[in-house]
Amino acid sequence: MKKGLLLVTLCLSFSLTAYAAVKEKAFTITPIIGGHSFEGNLDLDDSAFLGIGLGYNLTEKWAIEGVFTHTNADGEDGASDADVQTYRLDALYHIWSDKAFVPYLAAGVGGISTDYDHGDDHDHLLLNYGAGIKYFILDDLIALRADVRHLLDFPEPDNSLQYSVGLTFQLGKAAPAPAPVVEKAAEPAPVVAAAPLDSDNDGIADNLDQCPGTPSGVAVDSKGCPLDTDGDGVYDYLDKCPGTPAGVAVDSDGCPLDTDGDGIFDYLDKCPGTPAGITVDSDGCPLDTDGDGVYDYLDKCPGTPKGVAVNAEGCPASLTLHINFGSDSSQIGATYDSEIAKAAQCINSYPGELVYIDGHTDSDGKATYNQTLSVKRATAVMNRLIEHFNISADRLEARGFGEEKPVASNTTAAGKAENRRVEVACGAK
Repeated sequence: MKKGLLLVTLCLSFSLTAYAAVKEKAFTITPIIGGHSFEGNLDLDDSAFLGIGLGYNLTEKWAIEGVFTHTNADGEDGASDADVQTYRLDALYHIWSDKAFVPYLAAGVGGISTDYDHGDDHDHLLLNYGAGIKYFILDDLIALRADVRHLLDFPEPDNSLQYSVGLTFQLGKAAPAPAPVVEKAAEPAPVVAAAPLDSDNDGIADNLDQCPGTPSGVAVDSKGCPLDTDGDGVYDYLDKCPGTPAGVAVDSDGCPLDTDGDGIFDYLDKCPGTPAGITVDSDGCPLDTDGDGVYDYLDKCPGTPKGVAVNAEGCPASLTLHINFGSDSSQIGATYDSEIAKAAQCINSYPGELVYIDGHTDSDGKATYNQTLSVKRATAVMNRLIEHFNISADRLEARGFGEEKPVASNTTAAGKAENRRVEVACGAK
């Protein structure tokens, strides 16, 4: 107790005139160091301890604080050493809360744990009361602190004394006090100028309004003009297609143009100029159901099998077989079965359709003879399809065109070889 009173006396020796205050609704952090004096029946010598306190100022007068301390106590006269820990919740009452020097009273409840080296330990209820002082050395931010507590250990009860010093850090600022009201002599009421005229009630005075007559309730900019968020030249309240991309031409409703009327805006239409009434896909292109590259509305042979070459009308083109007929010859054998197999595949793609096998010659010899020779060449291919590829004879018809339809010049050997050919019009109508 004498040591605690000495600490209080030292703190009272500081000047009391410095400005400081306990701040309402401020948090405090207080690291402390001190001594713990145990009564005789505890068999422990007086020992130093370390601790920490965390507090909150409810008002300038009242505060709460949680405190934890730890003491390594030596045994008295050869008794067992012990670790002593206290943890408590205290209430503090500040006697002078608006001075640099702040005395306070404190009391609280908590617990004390004592662990002896010989293995015995116990946890007890702890009551405490005491007093202390805070002396603010840096405005209302940091204070020196001294404290004395009487500890009552239940249910024994055992008595001990803690005396400590520390630094209190006060965090947060209370709201400033209202400025004193200074009464002034009554002044004459100012002359209020008439408000500028705003005929369309859009919040912009007529003399500044660049868009007079805006309908009631329409949002306007600082110039009094209705908003045009997408910048397409059509005010938002009239725009039926808000969010049009920048630079896209729009109509009077603010919608992008659709010149061909297919339902796809021009800036998205990959097939502009589609005829009226034609069904299109999401890109604005006419449908091509069989995927032959000819739009359905132009396709005279819908349903062409995938991969079959077609002409501009969507119908399968004649398949030219690369058979090297000798001059004045219509003989073929298994050598050209790979070519004839292509014809068989094409024919089978159109079950039930009549297929023409057309023979052709070069211009050597008489025309009448070449006509007969071309029929023979077509017949040779037809017979090969029937005998080796199981194509029904009822579906095939051999025709000869002689030298009438050349596909190359008959003035060169290479051109003549190209003209000696057979074409299969599979799927042709």
